[in-house]
Amino acid sequence: MADLIKPRIVMIKNRDGVEKAFTISRLPATVAREVIAKYPLSNIPKLGDYATSEEVMKKLMSYVAVDIDGREQRLTTQALIDNHVDDGIQLLKLEVEMIEENTGFFGLGGQRGFLDCLLEKCLHSIMPMLTPLLDQLSAPASPDSSSSKQK
Repeated sequence: MADLIKPRIVMIKNRDGVEKAFTISRLPATVAREVIAKYPLSNIPKLGDYATSEEVMKKLMSYVAVDIDGREQRLTTQALIDNHVDDGIQLLKLEVEMIEENTGFFGLGGQRGFLDCLLEKCLHSIMPMLTPLLDQLSAPASPDSSSSKQK
């Protein structure tokens, strides 16, 4: 595997507030493109695809390292991730650090962020499908059938 690109040490807290050092990296161009294409959509609740989300997370983590006795260990497998990342909270924070390091999506200095744009596009594409359903649901109920009136 290639060396980390512009490595930078970040301190990430776990669920208990304990900080741990991780070395994050810039992604190679083709990996960055894949992450940008897959990460946001695969993580939208109820719309995303968990398998894709997990695949992209593992790809991101393979460009994160921890120091073990002065040697850099990249988190290239699920076992390495589970052994060196304390909990899900720390993992999510580490993912956000990697996305921010490689895209700047979460901190555009007051400009409208990528995720805001993505949400707007999703709403624009979903609304035409939902509007007829909402009309059907809000239509007056049909009269009770004769069997429901008999008791």
